[in-house]
Amino acid sequence: MVLSYTYWEAPEGGYIGFINQFPDYWTQGETPEELENMLKSIYQDIQTFDNIQNAVPEKTGTLVTTV
Repeated sequence: MVLSYTYWEAPEGGYIGFINQFPDYWTQGETPEELENMLKSIYQDIQTFDNIQNAVPEKTGTLVTTV
């Protein structure tokens, strides 16, 4: 399974990120590789507990704005 994630470098060092489908569950790592391992661990935890729902609803819409 391929999951996308968002991450950034923390000002105090290391990396912070979350799986895009579950943005409420952040984690951190000293290196990008460690961050990926932590994200995999979070995903495994999410899959273990049936009551955790996708934080991102699977619906889309359109937005009209004036510029």
